[in-house]
Amino acid sequence: MIGLEDRQALSQNIYAAHAAAGARLRPACQIVGIDVRTLQRWKAQQGLETGDGRPQALRPVPSHALSPQERAALLAVANETRFASVPPTRIVPMLADEGIYLGSESSMARVASGRMGKTPGVAAPSPPERCARPAPTSLPHPARSGAGT
Repeated sequence: MIGLEDRQALSQNIYAAHAAAGARLRPACQIVGIDVRTLQRWKAQQGLETGDGRPQALRPVPSHALSPQERAALLAVANETRFASVPPTRIVPMLADEGIYLGSESSMARVASGRMGKTPGVAAPSPPERCARPAPTSLPHPARSGAGT
């Protein structure tokens, strides 16, 4: 997501290069790392005045979301002593054997870990970035890879 100030600066620089220096829009946009279509959308939909509306968007609660009572029931079951060291992947089948269904394994895991019930419309934190694998320090063995033939 590109901030409003960055959008404005990029578009000004692209249009200046286009008007003054005769640069074509597509290569100018490629240089700054956006698509020409993105620039067109920004211009047509007041994206250069208001910025990105996604963070402020109001999103309705899904119709299949667990109610507070269902969450409390799942949490109460997950905190029972007989399930103290049992993962949700085993709790749900154990309850099913007793004829009880409170929610899916993934719902049980979310409730038990405390990741459920956050403010609607607020994105969950992104997972940590993974480091790229380091480059190999030696070449593959020619006899094994077939490179020496």
